[in-house]
Amino acid sequence: MKNFFLGFIFILGSILVRCQPQYDTLYLAFWNQENLFDTIDDPSIDDEAFLPNGEMEWTEDRLDKKMYNLARIIRKMNDGNGPDILGVCEVENQAVLDDMVNRFLSDLEYKSAYLESPDNRGIDNGLIFKKEKFKLLNVQADTVYLADGWPTRLIYGANLLTSENKKITVFVNHWPSRSGGQKESEPKRIAAAHTLRSAVDRIFQADSNSNIFIIGDFNDDPVNVSVLETLKAHPIKCDSLNSGYEFSSGSELFNLSYESYEKGEGSFKYKDAWNMLDQIIVSGSIIVGDDFNYICNSFEVFKPELIITRSGQYEGTPFPTYGGRRYLGGYSDHFPVVSKFKILRNSD
Repeated sequence: MKNFFLGFIFILGSILVRCQPQYDTLYLAFWNQENLFDTIDDPSIDDEAFLPNGEMEWTEDRLDKKMYNLARIIRKMNDGNGPDILGVCEVENQAVLDDMVNRFLSDLEYKSAYLESPDNRGIDNGLIFKKEKFKLLNVQADTVYLADGWPTRLIYGANLLTSENKKITVFVNHWPSRSGGQKESEPKRIAAAHTLRSAVDRIFQADSNSNIFIIGDFNDDPVNVSVLETLKAHPIKCDSLNSGYEFSSGSELFNLSYESYEKGEGSFKYKDAWNMLDQIIVSGSIIVGDDFNYICNSFEVFKPELIITRSGQYEGTPFPTYGGRRYLGGYSDHFPVVSKFKILRNSD
């Protein structure tokens, strides 16, 4: 009888081992932080509005509340565990990003990766990631040259290594705004798209199956020229994956945001129209590759009740820090966007 029970336990243990999921999960997010400035004057940039004596009356108390608010929402992602990787834009410098992480998210063990941008206002792109899951290999940057010579944000990239030694490249974007009109400003975003596509193609030339994640505020929708035609980020739907969709070749990009956009969802609302300005785009190897698989329909505009305006003219929109110059004490004027992926384990 004793041998019978020992045998049963051995068989049960073997079954449990085989039943364990053969993958880990990568939870990726992006969020425009809406002017996360410190309160210190930097003479090299135009940050005068966001100083205690500036027009926005940006005090230490307001900064503390801003960081607390942002961290509160970041913590809610991934079922309360925080994202594994979070890209951000509209951050003044690495110090203020690290300050938020160290003071309000220290238990989540994040590390930041950052580069200063030539933008006149000094608002940059950055990345935070969980130290136990990723190792930072290096960072890179490509300058976007606009026809009028105006400096804008870098195309920022970070190369990371997963705990299973799978290399990924994450590009964080904040393309030129629609100031002056969508059509009038479109050439600036097309220039940014050309710069990003060139950076992506350099990687694909070395390996057409490279694992590339592209996240950011593109200030265009998935169907605009800059994203669809210049960057060549193809629309993809989960029903096409379920029907045995196959890629014709490597070196392709696919826009996970498209399906939600087509349904009328958005991350930012201007006047009466929702726009999917914030997007997640991935290389073909991320969809159904050997290292990663996109978890179908996991792309989401993340909007817990806390960050939704509850009443008035802007009901249903993101609850921002400012409404014009009026301090509201909210979060951001953009909703975050998130997606999930399987990280396939190496077979023994």
